[in-house]
Order: sequence, then C-alpha cells, then structure tokens
Amino acid sequence: MAKEIKCVIWDLDNTLWDGTLLESDAVHLKPGIRDIIRQLDERGILQSVASKNNHADAINKLREFELEEYFLYPEINWNSKSSSVRLIQQHLNIGLDTFAFVDDDAFEREEVQSVYPDVLCVDASQYRQLLDMPRFTPAFLTEDSRKRRDMYRQDMLRNAEEKNFEGPQEAFLATLGMKFTIAEALETDLQRAEELTVRTNQLNATGRTYDFDELNYFRTSPDHKLFICELTDKYGSYGKIGLALVQITQTHWHLRLLLMSCRVLSRGVGSVLLSFIMQQAKNQQKQLLADFKKTDRNRMMLVTYRFANFREVSHDGDGLLLLAHDLEHIQPFPPYINIITQSPDLNLSKTQQV
Repeated sequence: MAKEIKCVIWDLDNTLWDGTLLESDAVHLKPGIRDIIRQLDERGILQSVASKNNHADAINKLREFELEEYFLYPEINWNSKSSSVRLIQQHLNIGLDTFAFVDDDAFEREEVQSVYPDVLCVDASQYRQLLDMPRFTPAFLTEDSRKRRDMYRQDMLRNAEEKNFEGPQEAFLATLGMKFTIAEALETDLQRAEELTVRTNQLNATGRTYDFDELNYFRTSPDHKLFICELTDKYGSYGKIGLALVQITQTHWHLRLLLMSCRVLSRGVGSVLLSFIMQQAKNQQKQLLADFKKTDRNRMMLVTYRFANFREVSHDGDGLLLLAHDLEHIQPFPPYINIITQSPDLNLSKTQQV
C-alpha cells in the first residue's frame, strides 16, 4: 500500500508559475496554485522547491508572491533535480517513498524517477488534482499536523545555532532548556497517536499501526497503559513525538509498542521513554518484556534496545523477537533534559529534574 505523501517538491518555471524567470521577470502564478499550497500546508504536508534557476531571483519572486515561507530547504541551483531531491530528503529526514515531485518537464521527472523510483513524480499539468489524490489526503488533521511546517522552521533555527556552537554536543543541548513530558494518553491525544503509528518508521519497534478505536480500547483497558510524550525547548514545541503501549499482567509489564519521531533523534531523547517504562516496571516489582519486529527501516530502534541491555529470549517464524530486561541497571535520563511525568495512577504527577 502506497504511503501518505509527507512532502511535495515543486519545480518553479511553468510549474508553480507560468513563464521562465530567466527570460522575463513578469511571470504569473498558475491559477489556484496559492490555495493548493495553503491547503497542503494545512494538511501537514511539507513543501520544498527543486528548480534550475538563479537562487536570489527565484527567492525574491517567491517572496513577492508571499509564498517563500511555505518552502523548507529550497534547492535552487543548476544541479540535477535528483540531487536536489536527495538534499531536501536529508534535511527533512523522512522517507523518499513519502515524497512527490511536481515538474512540467518530462525529462526532469524521468531523471528523478530513474534515481529514486519510490518518489511519486507528477506532471505539473495535473497540479489541480493533487488535493483529490488519496495519498495527499490524510485520514484526519491534528494540531501537530497543522503546525508541522512551523516545527520544522524551529528545527532550522536550532540546527543553525548548533552549527555555530563551540563545544561538545551535550553542552549545546543543555542550552536548549528541553522538557520531556510523559503522560497517559487522553482521548484527545488519540488522533495524533494514530498518526504517529502511521508516520513513524525509523524508530518504531514493531512497525505496526493502530487505529483510533484500537488505541481507545487500550487507553481505557485496566490491563494496559498507553503513554504519549511531548518535547519542548526554548524555541517551542516539537509536538507529540513518542508513544508506548504496555500490557500489564500479574508478573510482567510487556512493551507491545514503542516509537519515537525521528525528528528528535539528534536531541538525545531516544532512550528517555524506554528508561521511564523500565523504572515503572521495577517500581511495581514486575518483570519487563518487549516486542521487536525488524522492518526495512527500524534498525535504530533495535540498537536502542541493545544499548539499554535488553536480551533476546525468543522469536517466532514471522520475525517477531521477544526481548527481556532484568531491570538491575537502568539507563539514567540525560542530564540536560527536564523530565515531567503526568501519571496519577503511578503517583508521578511531579517534575523530576535529572
């Protein structure tokens, strides 16, 4: 099944506007294109530019059209379109199979398609149909999806500050004033929780998706805990970026799902939720088990488990591993993060500075 589109990369000349900028400054936006760009943005679909043009002239024209703010990491140069697509993908850190590339030139589309067959290449003449295509229509809109572009813009500021920072990474991270909040999911969190299971691939322990009704069942079940996390810092909120589902038995906490948005991987928070769950299982004198199923993209999550000293105890014929931890040595929280827990049933409604 084809994945939802997470980013649209636009060409400019005769795609976003009619005319060729190098030949004349008097180019005009395609009819309805402004509204299409705004609606894609409201759906949480990121957008960028891959154009063979003079960078300053093209940016000035986008600014004149009041569209510059919608495009993240624009690649406006004379390089191949496939290399521009790759650079944008590296900046955004999302899968190439969630990108669409819109260009009026068949050669440019074929060049990108030949290098990256997973990218959806769209003839610019079909731009009016984008909003009706199923892959451009998320199942629902969440507060996080509406703010997605703004959150990436905040990331750009963080990354620029980190690039100019002189000193070790931990010292830089300490300047951000990060707060990591862990709470039991509310019904109002479930649309975002479902979205996380659909969109998160790299740091997803099983690769399984859950729909709203399934998550609501677990949220209200006395035999389960559904935790959701938010990360904030001095620049703003990263949004709800982590999810964990725990099945509780008389003897065990069994971690059925653990995922973390890849956007926060560089912030050193990948193990925080896992350490929290390990602490709670130990506090309740339970043993801890965890499921892991290898996919083509979640190797980093297995590394996280291994680094935390989980061991494999069994596996089935479908590739599902059962991991266990003795809870003797639990990874401490990073010292540069303020951990806030909001779980009344566990008597954790307090701020923990670690």
